[in-house]
Amino acid sequence: MKKCLVMFLCVLVSLGMLFANGTQESETQKKTKIRFAVKSVGKDYELMKEASETYESLHPDIDIELVETPESSTDRLGLYLQYFEAKSSELDAVLIDVVWPGELSEHLIDLNEYGAASYTSQHFPTMVQNNIVHGKLVAMPLYTDAGVLYYRTDLLKKYGFSEPPKTWSELEHISQVVQAGERAAGNEDFWGYVWQGNAYEGLSCNALEWVYSNGGGTIMDKDGTVTINNPKAAAGLDMAANWVGTISPSGVTGFVEEDARSAFQAGNAMFMRNWPYCYSLGQSDSSAIKGKFDLTLLPTNVEGKNACTLGGWQLAVSKYSKHPQEAVDFIFYLSGKEEQKRRAIKGSYEPTIQSLYSDADIINANPFFTKLYDVFLNAVPRPSTASAPNYAQVSKIFYSYTHNVLEKQMSGADAVTAMSMDMAEYSNK
Repeated sequence: MKKCLVMFLCVLVSLGMLFANGTQESETQKKTKIRFAVKSVGKDYELMKEASETYESLHPDIDIELVETPESSTDRLGLYLQYFEAKSSELDAVLIDVVWPGELSEHLIDLNEYGAASYTSQHFPTMVQNNIVHGKLVAMPLYTDAGVLYYRTDLLKKYGFSEPPKTWSELEHISQVVQAGERAAGNEDFWGYVWQGNAYEGLSCNALEWVYSNGGGTIMDKDGTVTINNPKAAAGLDMAANWVGTISPSGVTGFVEEDARSAFQAGNAMFMRNWPYCYSLGQSDSSAIKGKFDLTLLPTNVEGKNACTLGGWQLAVSKYSKHPQEAVDFIFYLSGKEEQKRRAIKGSYEPTIQSLYSDADIINANPFFTKLYDVFLNAVPRPSTASAPNYAQVSKIFYSYTHNVLEKQMSGADAVTAMSMDMAEYSNK
């Protein structure tokens, strides 16, 4: 009798467990899973994980799965294209570089069809415009970046200058004076200006700034017409070539971002062109220039044409997603004011929502953000949408010929002529 009772109880327990498991599986099955491709390392992944968990708590019917992607942007783009070209529904939402909307647009949904207009008005107009391809809004801005000019405040004062340069001519003059003075004082490694001159995407960013700020346009018009072949663009490239070996080291034609930062942060340069990420590193305890520098807009030779090349990352939804509405709702949340504020405070990621640059909590956490509002307001996008889907080829032509000018292998005039001819193959006109 006792054995029978034990067996009966075991059966009840087993049935209870089966019922409970069945209920849990049923509840899980009811959830909509959104697979979101993100960066695999660093603070960005940590913040995305936190955001996803918060979103799930607010939306119990949604399950967010973060898909880790390669660290290299080039490899990440290749992975996306593999999924998209196979029309795979494995990815619902993706994090994309600011220069990818044109290349990926055919695989992304038009967010305007999901009510994006009620969100986009909060963001910097140039960043929204960057994500419009053939009339379709294919991505929402998440955080931004732009080229800026770093300068030594202590040396500016030491050599009798009251403010940072507003024109390239002023930058050249101050560089020459300070470089000569610091070398005479014993620092033979000191240079006036360091930047990114290697033959890669970073040079496209620098060269676009030289060309635009000299009145030479933006390589291509918005409609895809190649505009680079003009005297002002040529003069902008020649201007930079004259810096090499004079106010900039000869080796600058091999510099990427970290090379320039190393020289500036070691106290061996008056000016540096780089991205905002260098600010907090320069203020670290190990930095030779802690408390001795600031940042501002890059110079211009044409009033109102300060050119700070636009960078940053965006959020998009795959055209092949089985749950587009849910994925869109999620990226609207991520790109919204509350989440951008949290990312700015916890990770120093620059918001794309204009009003956040006057938010006291954000400024308290990142005092240098107040310097960036005008930078982002003046940010100039690369012609990634105008040349869609051929931006990679256009950029390579641009930085390759520019590098030849910097190496004194050809003149600016010859370079822009050659660029224009080679880019014609990829023009939308």
